[in-house]
Amino acid sequence: MKEEKLQQKKQVVADVADKMKRAQSMIMLDYRGLTVEEVTNLRSQFRAAEVEYKVIKNNVLLRAAQEIGLEGTEELFKGPTAVAFGYNDPVAPAKILAKFIKDTKKTEIKAGILDGKMLPAQGVDDLAKLPSREELIAKMMGSMNAPITNFVGVLAAVPGSFVRALNAVREQKEAQSS
Repeated sequence: MKEEKLQQKKQVVADVADKMKRAQSMIMLDYRGLTVEEVTNLRSQFRAAEVEYKVIKNNVLLRAAQEIGLEGTEELFKGPTAVAFGYNDPVAPAKILAKFIKDTKKTEIKAGILDGKMLPAQGVDDLAKLPSREELIAKMMGSMNAPITNFVGVLAAVPGSFVRALNAVREQKEAQSS
């Protein structure tokens, strides 16, 4: 019976260590003072962003961190600890938590881990201020589109035969494709 319980505990530690390895980011927070409604709301926001949120025992977190070779976690895993694992977007857990804390004025971020490196609470706040992956892609696409738009704008401003020549080429292409 004791051996079976020990194996179960080892499996739980191994599962948490696997989550830690797979996550691009991991944010630890003290969840004291949150109501059931607030936790449910937070879980819903995390779920929508594909972030896994778990309340995990500190000794399990400590053993899992040691298993993956993460140093300096002893002080983090004291008191109630919940963890948000960001697998797809490393910024999402930090953004959601920062907004949640700002809105509720409750709880606090203990620390984070980004690509296997420890981040203090201030580092997590800085991470939350970064643009999301989607915002970065949109900015990049806008930047790539800008030269074409500017080129067309310049051509429209050029009077005379050059613009007529370009229009003739366009009309010829349209006639061929019809």
